Amino acid sequence: MKRGTDVQRKLLDILACPIDKHYPLNLMEFTLRGADVIVDGVLICSKCGRYFPIMDEIPVMLPDGLRNRKEDIGFLEKWSAKLPAQVVHGGKPWSL
Repeated sequence: MKRGTDVQRKLLDILACPIDKHYPLNLMEFTLRGADVIVDGVLICSKCGRYFPIMDEIPVMLPDGLRNRKEDIGFLEKWSAKLPAQVVHGGKPWSL
């Protein structure tokens, strides 16, 4: 299982913001499966302030126009206690 975990982390480590191409993104982990498989978390672009949820082990790296507002707001509500205030109240594309 450790081998798959290494692959997942390496893949997350190479992701850049699809809007401004900023790299690296900041990773926050909320729910893990096993030792290190990230089930729920978020990638945050420190340059433009966008957040990209990780849900069911999948990072949602879509541009603003393709994002699901209801899903993003639900994510923010669910994890608001663990997310930085700048994401909850000023994150892009939507905030609380």
